[in-house]
Amino acid sequence: MEEITTGDRQSILLRVGAGLVALALIGCIALVCVGLVAWLGPTLAHGNDDVHAAGVITAIGPGQTFVLRTASGQRLTFSCVAQCRASWGHLQRHLRERAHTDVYYVQGPNKTLMALDVD
Repeated sequence: MEEITTGDRQSILLRVGAGLVALALIGCIALVCVGLVAWLGPTLAHGNDDVHAAGVITAIGPGQTFVLRTASGQRLTFSCVAQCRASWGHLQRHLRERAHTDVYYVQGPNKTLMALDVD
């Protein structure tokens, strides 16, 4: 058997080190990209006119409406129209579980709140 020389060990360590640096660089780039998508995603999806509200759904209906209670206790009634990206089953699960809900919306005619995206 051949012995591993000091030069071979250094070469192996350099390759392992380069691999670890490459993995760390890829991980950092991925984290930055995920952060940018989370930060810019709603704006890119809905435009600059949307507003965000967060809270708990307290009622659904009648029709295509639901009520959201924010952390400050404010009750907002939303209308989920054609461009609304929300599943009624998903909304009912949020109501049943009292889950945190994010709503992106625009103000429509007669100051109605029209939901664009509900999650």
